[in-house]
Amino acid sequence: MKKFLPVFLILTLVIFGFATKDRMRQVPNESFGTGEVLKYKVHYGPITAAEAVIDISPTLHRINDRMCYKATVYGKTNSFFDLTIRIRDTWQSYIDTAAIVPQRSFRNIEEGNYRKRETVDFDHFRNKAHMEKKKRSKDVEKKTFKVAENVQDIVSGFYYLRTLDYDKMEIGDKTKVKGFFDEENFDMVVEYRGRETVSTKAGDIKAIKLVPRMPKNEMFNGENAITVYLSDDKNKIPVMIQAEMFVGSVKVNLYEYKNLKNKLMIARN
Repeated sequence: MKKFLPVFLILTLVIFGFATKDRMRQVPNESFGTGEVLKYKVHYGPITAAEAVIDISPTLHRINDRMCYKATVYGKTNSFFDLTIRIRDTWQSYIDTAAIVPQRSFRNIEEGNYRKRETVDFDHFRNKAHMEKKKRSKDVEKKTFKVAENVQDIVSGFYYLRTLDYDKMEIGDKTKVKGFFDEENFDMVVEYRGRETVSTKAGDIKAIKLVPRMPKNEMFNGENAITVYLSDDKNKIPVMIQAEMFVGSVKVNLYEYKNLKNKLMIARN
């Protein structure tokens, strides 16, 4: 009888190993869906310097055999700032509709003479990120990195913050998010700072105030340099972002939106 025990154990492990195909988390999401479009003006001090558009494709995409939202962030400077530094940036994230993590991310950066084109495929079952970077010489550089469980890229991280229940938080509560960006793992800590009403080009909007803690870098002035305001409703869309940079203050201001999943709550006078 004992000689059959190892065989039985091996068969059991094999059966359960094949049965456990999907061990990814499930994140409830009532805040966003396909077709959402958000448009912003980017102000550098008193000057309107650029525009940005954040949208989700009207259709779902299958990446790594998982259904995903295709979220894209476009940013470009206006004709005046093009004379100083021309920016045409595109960031994309294929966000798993159930787990709200990226299955694939893409960056195409054009800032002055600087160029960067990069694709990262995430393997959440093995906690790895497979990066492919194209260079000006047309050579392709490939690397693989170890990443944390439920890791986020920059774009998907903001969508994940929209799924959180801020009604259950107290001022000062912090949310920790594991991230991967520019070939490095990082910890993003986001502090909840309560509620405010902010004035945007789309109207006065009641908002949730968040402050992501920034690591030391050459762009932002201090670890509390960025403040993000999400609409205080079921959508939780970014309505304003303020950043204190070493070169001055930048404000990203919502001016147009469509195809929201829920009604946007405009503050009444």
